[in-house]
Amino acid sequence: MRVLLIEDDPDTAAYVVKGLEEEGHTIDHMSDGRDGMAQAMGDDYDVLIVDRMLPGIEGLAIVKTLRAAGRKVPILFLTALGGVDDRVDGLDAGGDDYLVKPFSFSELHARLNALARRPHLKGEETRLRVGDLSLDLISRKVYRGSTEIELQPREFRLLEVLMRNKGRVVTRTMLLERVWSFHFDPKTSVVETHISRLRTKIDKPFATELIHTIRGSGYSLHEATS
Repeated sequence: MRVLLIEDDPDTAAYVVKGLEEEGHTIDHMSDGRDGMAQAMGDDYDVLIVDRMLPGIEGLAIVKTLRAAGRKVPILFLTALGGVDDRVDGLDAGGDDYLVKPFSFSELHARLNALARRPHLKGEETRLRVGDLSLDLISRKVYRGSTEIELQPREFRLLEVLMRNKGRVVTRTMLLERVWSFHFDPKTSVVETHISRLRTKIDKPFATELIHTIRGSGYSLHEATS
């Protein structure tokens, strides 16, 4: 999943970001309500996590504005405001779920998965396919034909990025940003190492290769053309 977190408390944000990244998800974090709303308006996310009390623009106003603009992205309120009236206000504003702090990460993750499974809220397909390779974004399972392939969270995220860009060249810099959240080049072979591991699992046991190196540019995942 691609998640936007709008949360001004640094400890809560660090906890959520770390947990979701360890599960293989991509998460962007904004600590200011105004910046968060602009980010939500300008980009596509699978789920939004929004605090109620935020600097700039408070959470209820963000959600009302997004809904008025026709944005149907699932939204989970994550807030210390836990009264019945607070919950009602959040849901009436357009929120899809409401989780009160303090919270367990396992419950947060389960609720996000439940929101992503709602087909009427999900703008994107939840299963990606390239040839006989399929990746389920909800169950987090990968198959090549009828064979299930076990991937580590970072390998799963790397494959997801390649599949979302099937047939297009994905550069090393793009992979560092989208898979490892590096906005600089750390001068390591982390991309090459993980691509090699993916090839061992995705390509080598099978008759046809899907992951292709585009020399001097990056990588592309596609069926080979004759």
